[in-house]
Formats: sequence, structure tokens, C-alpha cells
Amino acid sequence: MKFTLLINGQSRTVDAPADTPLLWILRDHLDLVGTKYGCGMGVCGACTVHINGVPMRSCQMPVSTAVGVKVTTIEGLSADGTHPLQRAWVEQDVAQCGYCQSGQIMTAAALLAANPKPSDGDIDNAMAGNLCRCATYLRIRSGIHRAAELATAKGGVS
Repeated sequence: MKFTLLINGQSRTVDAPADTPLLWILRDHLDLVGTKYGCGMGVCGACTVHINGVPMRSCQMPVSTAVGVKVTTIEGLSADGTHPLQRAWVEQDVAQCGYCQSGQIMTAAALLAANPKPSDGDIDNAMAGNLCRCATYLRIRSGIHRAAELATAKGGVS
């Protein structure tokens, strides 16, 4: 079946079975490989994308349910890597292996869009569903705080 999706602000048409996970559409059909496969069960958060601004697990979302919604991947967060979270991640040296980080950043972006100045507790609650095998949780929290500072100086997170 053919599906027309709005991915990172662009209309994209794919031909795939209706139950194909959005993750595989992004990676295999559209070559958007920043979104990672982690567990395949929606538990680890590596495959997190935004659906109408809400962080969702793309490994559990059939492509048929992505029609008519706005999908944003890590590639669509900022074309040039200047999103406050991307800048903070580099500045704070957040990533260790980096595998889970696109999912971490996408979840953090939704948090900052809803709460521009989150507390440690707010961050911990929002990020609880994203696993990091390298256990960089304290650096992730620090990166989110730094991104909030950068966003405030810039006028907000977009």
C-alpha cells in the first residue's frame, strides 16, 4: 500500500505493508537513520520520534497510523545541528557510545517545549522511559539543563 507521510516538514510517499513499523519506514525507505532500533518493544526509547510534538516509540507505530500526523525525527529537529539540545549535548559531552542519544534528545525536546525550565525531578520523570546502556543519566540531565539555558538566551525551544 502507498502511504503519504509528513516527515520533517516534507511530504513523503512510501509503499509498504500497513503494519510496517514507522521505524523501518524511516530507516529503510527514507534513509533517515538517526532514529535507532533498540529493543523493538517500545521499552528503551532509542526509536523515539515526535508525533505532533509528542514523543512516541516508532518501533511500535504502524505506518498506517502515521498518515495525517506531523512526524519529526532527530534529522528534523534542526537541519544544521543548532537546536539547543544538540548544542548542549556537544558542549556537555553527554554521549558516550551515542546509540540511544537521538531518542534521548527527542524526548528531552518534547520536555523543554512543554516545560522550558524543568527541575531535576521533571527531567527524571520525563526521561524515565529512555534507557542508556552507558548510564550517562547525570550527563543527560546536565545537558537538558544547559539546553534550557541556551534556549532561554535564544528565546525558546522550537
